[in-house]
Amino acid sequence: MHRQELRKLYSRAVERGLTLIPLKVYFKGKVAKIELALARGKKTHDKRDAILERDARREMDRKLKEHRS
Repeated sequence: MHRQELRKLYSRAVERGLTLIPLKVYFKGKVAKIELALARGKKTHDKRDAILERDARREMDRKLKEHRS
């Protein structure tokens, strides 16, 4: 990546509250390269939904395990 591209990504990450995420690391000759992405984090209500889903799935697995025994 060129210096200007790095500055552009960094400014977007800082300005808009985005996060730089490494997707892939690979080597091209003697140089290590990283494929990056800009991503927006989850909102609080999305996190709550994910936690509720995870807890429900865990409870179902627990009940199935009890039933099999």
